[in-house]
Amino acid sequence: MSVFTSVSIQQLQAWLQDYPIGELVDLKGISSGITNTNYFVTTTQSKYVLTLFEHNTIDELPYFIDLMHHLSTHGVPCPDPISNNAGVNLHMLNGKPAVLISCLNGRDITTPSHVHCAEVGRVLAQMHQAGQSFASRYSAQAHQNPRGADWRNQTAQKVMAHLSADDQRLLTETLEFQAGLDTSALPKGIIHADLFRDNVLFDGDKVGGLIDFYYACHDVLAYDLAIVANDWCVKEDGHLDTDKVDALLKAYQEVRPFEQAEHVAWNGLLRIAALRFWLSRLYDQIYPQAGELTHAKDPNHFKNILKLRTAQS
Repeated sequence: MSVFTSVSIQQLQAWLQDYPIGELVDLKGISSGITNTNYFVTTTQSKYVLTLFEHNTIDELPYFIDLMHHLSTHGVPCPDPISNNAGVNLHMLNGKPAVLISCLNGRDITTPSHVHCAEVGRVLAQMHQAGQSFASRYSAQAHQNPRGADWRNQTAQKVMAHLSADDQRLLTETLEFQAGLDTSALPKGIIHADLFRDNVLFDGDKVGGLIDFYYACHDVLAYDLAIVANDWCVKEDGHLDTDKVDALLKAYQEVRPFEQAEHVAWNGLLRIAALRFWLSRLYDQIYPQAGELTHAKDPNHFKNILKLRTAQS
């Protein structure tokens, strides 16, 4: 994502010495996003993405790296981590954990159609199903959503004093709603947790790849779909586009049908998903991180979505 940590051609050449991927041809920073440092790496053999992790320790990362490999080998279009000659895919680079992954075909869609929404729903359901066998290999307790209810409560307290009286009221009411939302009966598993339009590559009308799995965790499956709906299926004013939502849900449920409890909780999950991204964008705006190419996103977009979902729930 944004370039917080600089890497030179010479530094990368040294880092790649043990990788069987040919000679380095080009290195280009990727300026979209706000969390990790990403570069496009082109060699004489292929094109890759280099990610340097700004917030994760190297001990935290095997979960995400193994997840991508697991999903890739189970038919889910996503990057596959590249190992060096010793079979190791995680290393330190400029003081940060780093990984090289395959670069997928396609590009992100800025204005998705109902066809794109349906395709994302289908592939997300496949990911949720493939993730069930992966989850059994890890303790779910150790990989709960790092931006779940506890994080939302804590972050709310950090930003509250910076908000207007109306925004404080909206935040307080939403936290009260969250406290009363019982998700214990909802199916859980591995979720992407950040499947926005810029994290899906389309090759024609088909998904070429899901990317950026570094918020992946064990949580409510329908919550993952609600995050998607709040980004993929909205009109310019933040209202849901019902045709796109219907396409998303129909295609998803053709692969993994909803249980009755998920239908009941759907509007509430849309509301909580909006809260999560309003809070993260508020925090990034109030407490910015220095970087060479950073793009803090407007929190008002998700504040408006939250207001609209609150009116609907």
